[in-house]
Amino acid sequence: MSSESNPGRRRVEADDATVHSTWNRDLEPVETVESGDVVEFTCRDATDGQIGPDSSVTDVVDLDVGPVHPLTGPIAIDGAQPGDVLEVELLEVEHHGWGWTLVLPGAAELGLLSAEFSDPALHVWELEDDVGHFVNGIEVPLNPFPGIVGVAPDEPGDHETFPPRAVGGNLDIRHLTAGSTVSLPVAVEDALFSIGDCHAAQGDGEVCGSAIEAPMTVTCRFDVRTDLDIEYPQFETTGPFTPTGREGPAFCTSGVADDLQEAAKTAVRAMIEHLHDERGLTREQAYMLCSAAVDLKINEVVNAPNWVVSAYVQEAIFPEDRRRSALEG
Repeated sequence: MSSESNPGRRRVEADDATVHSTWNRDLEPVETVESGDVVEFTCRDATDGQIGPDSSVTDVVDLDVGPVHPLTGPIAIDGAQPGDVLEVELLEVEHHGWGWTLVLPGAAELGLLSAEFSDPALHVWELEDDVGHFVNGIEVPLNPFPGIVGVAPDEPGDHETFPPRAVGGNLDIRHLTAGSTVSLPVAVEDALFSIGDCHAAQGDGEVCGSAIEAPMTVTCRFDVRTDLDIEYPQFETTGPFTPTGREGPAFCTSGVADDLQEAAKTAVRAMIEHLHDERGLTREQAYMLCSAAVDLKINEVVNAPNWVVSAYVQEAIFPEDRRRSALEG
């Protein structure tokens, strides 16, 4: 942990003194800053170093989920009080050149279709500038963001990092990219802000349970607002609102059910079959690509008793000879 010469700008390294993997209002802050200050955080990958650039599927089999979601912090924002709102402006989000996506079967039950994928899988991504390289020439545009941004909950004791909360946490909102601002309701004195679980890219839904998980550096500006009153997170963003950052042709599969999660499962199953049958991926590769680059969208929730969820994949991520127009001749 270190502070730069500029008193309004700090740097917090992800070392053993600044990393924690539970939410707890009684954690000692690793740094205290003022409203308006800027803090640069380094963040570990979501497995706390158990997966690295040279990892194989064996490392997935041996994965310990205990230290998952190492968070950097907490940071005390001096003067923040319960009932205030902490505005967090994301100034810069920078990946470190590599990331991973995995399928983790077993007791963790990670992913929308966890019961249907019994074998572990792993893809280690080379992240080059704004592109992540997958298999078969598929290139996923990168739009880095922190999956977890939050402040301490009011309830005492340790709380797991997996579920999102009213005070933020594991939101996995892929639009919280650089230039965005997320507002969090403050529940405890000085807010106690933590950050981590950074993603280089993610489809809306993160359906296999992991996005392109990657260590990163995230720079934030904090502002305490006493004139606002919110119960749940709110945010402002310019997107991007599609995985490639631009409009373009997409192939889509739909699910229809009286339960939104079941409709989502149906849509994802159909997308996996499409990516397997027509784009040449294994089912595990297709599942991971869905998590990194396929968007789930709720198309309607008003025509009872059934709702519609669709999965969208943009053609631009595929090599030209594997795009729909080429496949159809």
